[in-house]
Amino acid sequence: MKSAVNPLNVSRFLRVYDDAAAQKGIKLSIGFDFHKYVSITRTLPTKKPTYPNFRPDRSPIKSGDGYWMIGLDKNNDVALVEAARLYNLSDSNFAEHLESLKAFYADPAVQAHPQDHCSCTAPSARRITGKVAYHGDFWLRKDFRGQGMPEVMAAVLRGVSFALWAPDFVVGLAERWLLSKGVLAQYGHAHYEPGGSVLHLIEENIVDDDLLVWLTGEELQRLVDRHDGSELSVSA
Repeated sequence: MKSAVNPLNVSRFLRVYDDAAAQKGIKLSIGFDFHKYVSITRTLPTKKPTYPNFRPDRSPIKSGDGYWMIGLDKNNDVALVEAARLYNLSDSNFAEHLESLKAFYADPAVQAHPQDHCSCTAPSARRITGKVAYHGDFWLRKDFRGQGMPEVMAAVLRGVSFALWAPDFVVGLAERWLLSKGVLAQYGHAHYEPGGSVLHLIEENIVDDDLLVWLTGEELQRLVDRHDGSELSVSA
């Protein structure tokens, strides 16, 4: 059984990464209005369209069950975005949630195209149940790449998700090139498997074959409670 969330440990954990972003000229902030989030992401010319998971016209997120993060540079231009939401899978699992299309649509029977399809063959996905924090929609502006920002982005989402939800799992779906280019390692994912999501959403013009990436709740708690930020401080 996981122990209670220690607010001081979470605060210290987040402060390390918030400071690291500030040193690189990025001011981070958190938002909860996903209508606003979509209006922001639509203005980013190099970002792929936000998936239905985080679009309130397709999959509304109840208050307290989702948030997003934005990073602004010194000119108040958007340098990064990412989002997180909580899935209650106490009577299901992540594989079933994907394959039923409920991960993408509030009502797949009404909203999904008849030919929409998702298969999940990653074995661990069927063991991911309970309170599941889904992290996605990562985008980092080109001029801030190669500076260690993926680690900062992933860490802040983990810290905030732990503080808000103390989830049983943190999961994501990652493009395969992130593994070959070493970017997946920068995000600090403890586990990954192929076959996370072979997805085709017709009206969204989405075709994917993504890896499943995840942390257990216990691993997340250890990450937050035991991290002192010394390695990041040195590298920064």
